[in-house]
Amino acid sequence: MSGQDFSKLKDIRLYALDMDGTIYLGTQWIEGAREFLDAVTASGREYVFLTNNSSRDPASYVEKLAKMGLQVSRDTIITSGDATIHMIQRRYPGARVYLLGNDLLKRQFRESGITLVNDELEAAYVKNGNIVSGIRDGAVNLVTVGFDTSLDYMKMSVVCDLIRAGIPYISTHPDYNCPTETGFIPDAGAIHAFIEASAGRRPDEIVGKPHAGIIDYMLDRTGFDRSEVAMVGDRLYTDVAAGVNNGLTGILVLSGEATMDDVRTSDVVPDMIFDSVADMIPYL
Repeated sequence: MSGQDFSKLKDIRLYALDMDGTIYLGTQWIEGAREFLDAVTASGREYVFLTNNSSRDPASYVEKLAKMGLQVSRDTIITSGDATIHMIQRRYPGARVYLLGNDLLKRQFRESGITLVNDELEAAYVKNGNIVSGIRDGAVNLVTVGFDTSLDYMKMSVVCDLIRAGIPYISTHPDYNCPTETGFIPDAGAIHAFIEASAGRRPDEIVGKPHAGIIDYMLDRTGFDRSEVAMVGDRLYTDVAAGVNNGLTGILVLSGEATMDDVRTSDVVPDMIFDSVADMIPYL
């Protein structure tokens, strides 16, 4: 787009890229995205995929990208699940966690040494119609909510009981919708709204974009300074805000959720706007 100052791009050494709506939609590459990734590498720069989507673990993203023709290492993928696990290990060591999430996220938590109490609490709920006895026994001391596409009413009842009872409550990310090749599906933010309507609480802390938790984790993992990193994504309130609010360069692409109408009414001001990542290639 014309009339923009692209001079900051010369200092960017790492592109932190959202995935859904930025690089692909579903299993379809956004036009020019593969060429952009090749151009980043050819320029001597690096990229990582920084996604709020906690319905998959990093291994499944590596597998998905391989099926789409791109070979990347585990280190190239950073999810809100990764950052949330890191935060739990650091701030809630030994926590017994009720996790609202897919089996892939549950596997990632368990492999990281976090104790999940889903099975025992859900069994208690089925037996008793509540989980009060579990709370009294100290069976759970942290609730974590992710993007659970296997959500059902029983899980929502359990999680609302726990949150209503005052158990500490964190979430992987705030996105209301997840873009797909056919439209949008409800994401973690929509689950937060359900919980708030029933239990009267928002998450005590959210780890994913635009919040500092996932950005700090990404910088620690990659070793780059904030001035060397561009956050690129299709959402103003998560991706771009994560950049501009945390000392990175925030770049909006119009290939997913946000539109220019959204830009005109948003408090979040991108450093740059492109129609897609393909349009960034000349500036690498």
